[in-house]
Amino acid sequence: MAEREERPKNSASEHRESAREVAEEAEPSFFADPKRLIQTGIAVILLLVAIYVLLPKVIGLKGALGKLEEGDPIWIAAGVLFCVGAFAAYVALFRGVVGEKVIHLEWSESYQITMAGLAATRLFSAGGAGGILLTYWALRKAGMERRQSVCRMVAFLVVLYSIYLLALIIFGVLLRTHVISGEAPLSGTVIPAALAALVLVIGLLIAFLPHDFERRIERLTSGRFGRIAQRLATAPATLAQGTRTAIQFMRHPSSGALAFGGAVGFWAANIAILWASFHAFQVSVPLGVVIQGFFLGMVANLFPLAPGGVGAVDAGMIGAFVLFGLPSTAVFAAVLTYRVIAFWLPIPPGIIAFFQLRNTVQRWEAEGRDRPERIKVGEAETAAASS
Repeated sequence: MAEREERPKNSASEHRESAREVAEEAEPSFFADPKRLIQTGIAVILLLVAIYVLLPKVIGLKGALGKLEEGDPIWIAAGVLFCVGAFAAYVALFRGVVGEKVIHLEWSESYQITMAGLAATRLFSAGGAGGILLTYWALRKAGMERRQSVCRMVAFLVVLYSIYLLALIIFGVLLRTHVISGEAPLSGTVIPAALAALVLVIGLLIAFLPHDFERRIERLTSGRFGRIAQRLATAPATLAQGTRTAIQFMRHPSSGALAFGGAVGFWAANIAILWASFHAFQVSVPLGVVIQGFFLGMVANLFPLAPGGVGAVDAGMIGAFVLFGLPSTAVFAAVLTYRVIAFWLPIPPGIIAFFQLRNTVQRWEAEGRDRPERIKVGEAETAAASS
């Protein structure tokens, strides 16, 4: 009797699991939903009007937009070249983190995933959620096991933003101690450096969570509260596993160089775009200030209501450089130029990459790559980190 009563439960559980997999692996509808596109377009236009038309009038920069005509085309062209380098580095970072021993991706396929993810991030979410969803879908279709996909995406973010946090600490301290030249306000150097250090320490501490953290929580709890506790334990356990995977890259020259080199290259190329944008308007800014102001301004990307940080990052960057004592009119023109090159310019090729990726996914499905063998994640991650 007990056996007959257990079967319906197992069947229902399997059905729920199957339904959840179908829902998780459904194609993101970012570029195929007309209503979503219209809503996003309206939100972006309103934000652009607010930051580039209304804000200059409110703070007394009525001639700021007109100054854009004075930009040196040679320096602007240099910024475009740096932009190409930024996204080449981003593709390298992606390949270094995913690892060839986990799934095989051609360079063209890696390009499609990263560029489509960037376009989704810029247009459809704050904090990168759109790009994360699209990348997860692509990795699953390419043959990566579910938990591995999440783990590798966490490792990707850890590698990328560990460089970001380290830069805030290093250049904040160097500016404040006058090792490198430039204005060094406390609120733009020591305070963000201290906060970045705190985030890094917390991230490293999370990595020390035991490998079987979820299983231990399961053993310690029961009933309805136990199920809730187990679900809550999934997030820190996955974050810990992804952080450990990122740390493992340091011990493997091939994958580590590609991953961390790609992350450094991505941020360095973005800073180079901003540096070229300042030169386009004959604004002399110490390199240390350019770097610290860039990373400080990018914190505004966490603002939850702006798609891809539209408006928020622009305002944050302008505020950061004004804090460092630069003239607001020149800063406005340079930051706007940087955002056009680094933010808006890659969107059209990103949308094209999304439709190319759809065709690639159809080929993967025909090859049966989207139904890989289920392997033990811990073993796979240990073996794959050396790729």
